[in-house]
Amino acid sequence: MIKRFFLASVLMVLFTHMAIGQNSIRFQVFDEETNEPLVGATAFVSTTKGGISDSQGFVTLTNLSGTEVEVRFSFVGYETQTNTYVFSEVGDETIKIMMESATEEHEEVAIVTATRSSRSIEEIPTRIEFLGTEELEEKAVMKSANIAMLLRESTGIQMQITSPSSANQSIRIQGLDGRYTQLLKDGFPLYGGFSGGLSIMQIPPLDLKQVEVIKGSNATLYGGGAIAGLVNLVSIQPEDEARFRLMLDQTSAGGTTVNTFYAKRNDKFGMSLFASGGLQKAYDVNDDNFSDIPESKALTFNPTFFYYPSADSKIRLALSGTFEDRLGGNLDAIDAEQSNANAYLQENNTNRLSYQLSYEKNWDANRSFTIKNSLLSFDRTIQEPSLTFNGQQYATFSEAAYSFGRDKSRWIVGTNLYSDNFTEDSGTNNNRNYEQITTGAFIQQVEQVSETFSIESGVRLDYNNDYGWFALPRVALFYNPASKFSYRLGGGLGYKTPTIFTEDTERLSFRGLDASNLTSLDAEKSFGGNFDINYKTAIGERWTFSVNQLFFYTQLNDPLALRQVPLTNSFRFENAGDHMRSQGLETNLKLTYNDFKLFFNYALIDAQEKFDNRNDQKPLTAKHNIGAVLVYEEEGKWRIGLEAYYTGEQYRRDLTRTDNYWITGLMVLRKFEHISLYSNFENFSDTRQSKFENINLGSNMSPSDLDIWAPLEGFVVNFGVIIDFGHSGHH
Repeated sequence: MIKRFFLASVLMVLFTHMAIGQNSIRFQVFDEETNEPLVGATAFVSTTKGGISDSQGFVTLTNLSGTEVEVRFSFVGYETQTNTYVFSEVGDETIKIMMESATEEHEEVAIVTATRSSRSIEEIPTRIEFLGTEELEEKAVMKSANIAMLLRESTGIQMQITSPSSANQSIRIQGLDGRYTQLLKDGFPLYGGFSGGLSIMQIPPLDLKQVEVIKGSNATLYGGGAIAGLVNLVSIQPEDEARFRLMLDQTSAGGTTVNTFYAKRNDKFGMSLFASGGLQKAYDVNDDNFSDIPESKALTFNPTFFYYPSADSKIRLALSGTFEDRLGGNLDAIDAEQSNANAYLQENNTNRLSYQLSYEKNWDANRSFTIKNSLLSFDRTIQEPSLTFNGQQYATFSEAAYSFGRDKSRWIVGTNLYSDNFTEDSGTNNNRNYEQITTGAFIQQVEQVSETFSIESGVRLDYNNDYGWFALPRVALFYNPASKFSYRLGGGLGYKTPTIFTEDTERLSFRGLDASNLTSLDAEKSFGGNFDINYKTAIGERWTFSVNQLFFYTQLNDPLALRQVPLTNSFRFENAGDHMRSQGLETNLKLTYNDFKLFFNYALIDAQEKFDNRNDQKPLTAKHNIGAVLVYEEEGKWRIGLEAYYTGEQYRRDLTRTDNYWITGLMVLRKFEHISLYSNFENFSDTRQSKFENINLGSNMSPSDLDIWAPLEGFVVNFGVIIDFGHSGHH
């Protein structure tokens, strides 16, 4: 009897421990505002136990030990929450989890400033690619001095180096030259015309909160210049909690960068201050005595002041100054700061000064009024042997816009005025001076026709003092038949008025350029469209998968072509006899497993110039591009990224073919409470053009003849520290 009682007691204890060791708990995760299930939300008990919500928002955690459990719920764009549950109290019931949009990461995304829409980015008919805080932090670690890395690693975007001497880079979206992309800072166009030449290299990323990329014509709100697309850089706004960031970065190529940012707001006033300083030594990796990275000294200073007259109004004044001196060419000439008969030197001195002033008034969620004004002063001097190009640009932008309507039907009407004045200081080429004034009026509507269908339509009417009238309609459709699928279809017209500032003339440092016929040419005009499919799902309890498939087409009529004048050393622009077109597809895949994320992208860019008897791929534009990035992130502690990018064959300007190549990189970031340490091994495979072909520019007096189709500097390591106080919930 005693034996039986003892045996029963032992079995009961074992059974109890087994039961405790096999507890399970079931959740259903919802968006607190819409009450819709969230697909792909994570529920973690530890780094080894967790699950991912399915298409109905359900997630079940099993084999949980103890009498209670602490569960952390997280989802991109939502506030992370941690709850404790006692198994005896929960029982078999399904627990509803209501997740709240994150104040900085999600609500600001909901108001995507490039489209001036108050709808969620997932529901906007216009296709928008969005880089948030985490991606920007990662790209800043890779390249602290400028945003070139940030843009280069986006699908379908190429950063084309136009000069081995200045290392200037131009942004190409879907194979179209940089002048067809509109670059905005907080909705202000500050980087066009003459000032676009070195702009990518002069914008550090530390003060950015988000970056929005719209591919294809988006002329309605911002004008016809955005034929290839637009990039809007959005600054961090001050909040009640003071924020301070300091970033120190050093590279193995002799580059030192210091970036600092401060922001604070009280009841009526706020301010932010961004400052950046950089020193770069001339760097020669292939021992040809020519700089693969030019020597440079740069300083940026950007204070911004905010005044809040009431809870629903804001006045913003941003001042900005960037000053840079850049020396590239023969190392002996750089050391002496003077060229001679056998030592080529190019010096670029730039001064960029601007202000942006805006007033915003919101009466309610559906009615607002904004007025903006900006002025840019840009001065640049290029000095080479037997050449001095010195000019100054003044550009202004003014706009008034009114938004009104209902929750499901929003209207935006507005008018704006652009002026662009360029004056060359040397009196020998006054035919290159110009003054263009463009006035425009626009109207756009976003209509939610049903729960699953939305339409965005608009039209813009512009008048340019040299090139006349332009009518620019645009439409975008959004269809969301199921939680896993959504579709977008959009298209529109665009134009670009002729300008002397192109990739070709930048490469030549404007040497020999005759612009006397520019106003007699036709403006370049475009039409195009894109269609994309989104699919996202959860696989089991730990995996999520999403794919975006984009198809695009853009045709450019009357494109400008730079021609050499027969029997002379001068060049003139002409309208090419036929058109240029860019078509292709972009594929973006994302796979997540617990703390791991795998990104894969592929871009097919078929860009062809249908003139000059050319029917082949546009020079220096790869038809095939592949990218793969594996990221491990332990929240608040580690971020490790391994990446590989493939660039296919390209045509040189003489139509000979280049090699294809891979670039690999590794980034490691370790976060502590207020300090982050990082190291980045960029291009550790040491892929560079001098390995594929013999490059010897040491005594070359015309380096502009070199077509740059691969990295010049090869493997570069950078490392540094970020000090961060008042992180505003980014951990």
